[in-house]
Amino acid sequence: MSHFDQDAVKEKYLAERDKRLVPGRTDIRDLARDEHFARFREDPFTPRAERDLVADDVDVTIIGGGIAGVLAGVQLRKAGVDRIRIIDKAGGVGGTWYWNRYPGVMCDVESYIYMPMLEEMDYVPTRRYTYGEEIRRHVQAIAEKFDLETDALFHTGVTRAEWSDAAARWRVQTDRGDNFTSRYYVLAVGLLNLMKLPDIAGMEDFAGHSFHTARWDYCYTGGSADQPLDKLNGKVVGLIGTGATGIQALPPLAAAADHVYVFQRTPSAIGERGNRPTPPDFTRNLTPGWQRERMDNFQAIMLGKPVEADLTDDGWTQHYAKAQHAPRWKGMTFEEYMARAEELDFEIMEEHRQRVDVLVKDPERAAILKPYYRYICKRPCFHDEYLDAYNRPNVTLVDCPAGIERVTELGPVVNGKQYEIDCIVYGTGFEPELTPLPRRAGHEVIGRDETTLADKWTHNAASLFGMMSRGFPNLFVMPSPAQQSVVTVNYTHLAVVGAEFVGGAVRVLSERGVKSFDVTATAEDEWTNKVMESFTDPSHVMAACTPSRLNNEGNPGAISPRNGNWGRGFGDFFGYRELLEQWVDSGECEGLELS
Repeated sequence: MSHFDQDAVKEKYLAERDKRLVPGRTDIRDLARDEHFARFREDPFTPRAERDLVADDVDVTIIGGGIAGVLAGVQLRKAGVDRIRIIDKAGGVGGTWYWNRYPGVMCDVESYIYMPMLEEMDYVPTRRYTYGEEIRRHVQAIAEKFDLETDALFHTGVTRAEWSDAAARWRVQTDRGDNFTSRYYVLAVGLLNLMKLPDIAGMEDFAGHSFHTARWDYCYTGGSADQPLDKLNGKVVGLIGTGATGIQALPPLAAAADHVYVFQRTPSAIGERGNRPTPPDFTRNLTPGWQRERMDNFQAIMLGKPVEADLTDDGWTQHYAKAQHAPRWKGMTFEEYMARAEELDFEIMEEHRQRVDVLVKDPERAAILKPYYRYICKRPCFHDEYLDAYNRPNVTLVDCPAGIERVTELGPVVNGKQYEIDCIVYGTGFEPELTPLPRRAGHEVIGRDETTLADKWTHNAASLFGMMSRGFPNLFVMPSPAQQSVVTVNYTHLAVVGAEFVGGAVRVLSERGVKSFDVTATAEDEWTNKVMESFTDPSHVMAACTPSRLNNEGNPGAISPRNGNWGRGFGDFFGYRELLEQWVDSGECEGLELS
């Protein structure tokens, strides 16, 4: 074990944190209203097709065509629902994987547990960690198999959804003039659906080309997600962002451009991915139910539960789970446990810092790339080629912990130095998972007494199961962080649970001849109180973290107990799933007012 001087480590971590606690670091552009950068939201992948206005009635409307929305559609179809309408601003299904088509895009959760319905689709991923295009095509194949595109409206945004007690229907209006009704309304808007663009002074003055990685401009760069970016020959590119997106995009950019400047505010902890093709005999000894078993195994490890074997055996289970759930033995005091957890975290981070020294030849560059914060502070990343890219002579790392000062017509300015570039690639990701549901929904959702969901949730979440909310009849919300359900590293696993509940609940309601339902005040209060009672204030640890989306950009104390999980920490995933399954199986619709 490396020497652990607790006081020295804390001092170093706090010094690095303080470099990044600067005014305005969380400022972002409002792309819905920004005249200059609104173009960043346009779909470069699928031409927008003209169509007739829609004015009909459907059984269920699902907002969002990502994994969660498609899985909800599948379970509703299995429940016997005929008219299902998916609405998405994208040109097709896929959600995050529709938009994220930048070169090198890949999921860092094992494909055998992330890609849904592998058994039912009789599909085996080509690699342990598959590329984005394979995930998108898989989601597309699921949608086609269950006929979820016939009534879908793509390149369409909802502007208003209002409940009518008299009709027992949701009235849905869109930005293309559609006006139709729906018995049920499902918000499956996803975790990462709002493209984040930092607000840097002078951005609009840049005379070169620019785009966001969630709308990669292959017309400018040439190539494709898996083909060389042949039009970048002779170009100087500035890459802003070194999170999960930036680390994947850098190697292809470095291989194609004349020069790449990487502007790094905070280095990521980058573990080994260890990617490899799926072995030909992968399915030989698998038995029915293998994917659920593998998902459960991963989730159990993430929650610190004992398992007979680690079926995934990667950085998530080896490092992240251990950092979140340090070993605890009989007689150990809380102080001793916290000290051991901190020491274990240090050991993990030292391993990551040593990996930088091994892979990056230039000591000065290596020093800038080393992450100095606790492993639990920032989302970990995994990649096998990113660090090696800094050994290329055409890659320059620009250290800017306080951020970029400004952008001129020539390019970014850092510490008074002007960087002249031809193109800026904003690899700045999406607004965080803790973004309030009404903002992620992106439109007015109006329930009884003309109350909007934004008004109802002004003082944070209020729900039953994190999936239904009083005053909004026949509304389901797919479970997500910060809305009273549970949290998973493998979001697909939670989406499966949520979709099964939505499909099962609609089937039960149909069998009972229910016209509409609403949550009782008692049930909502009891659920919210349970969430609040299990809330553990993370401030005592997370306040010392470098600013990130995991600690509310340096302000963890602002996280509301009402937006917590059902169960401590990440929440009791298995208890939550069992509760939902029992609710459906009982058929009694406990906690609902039925008419």
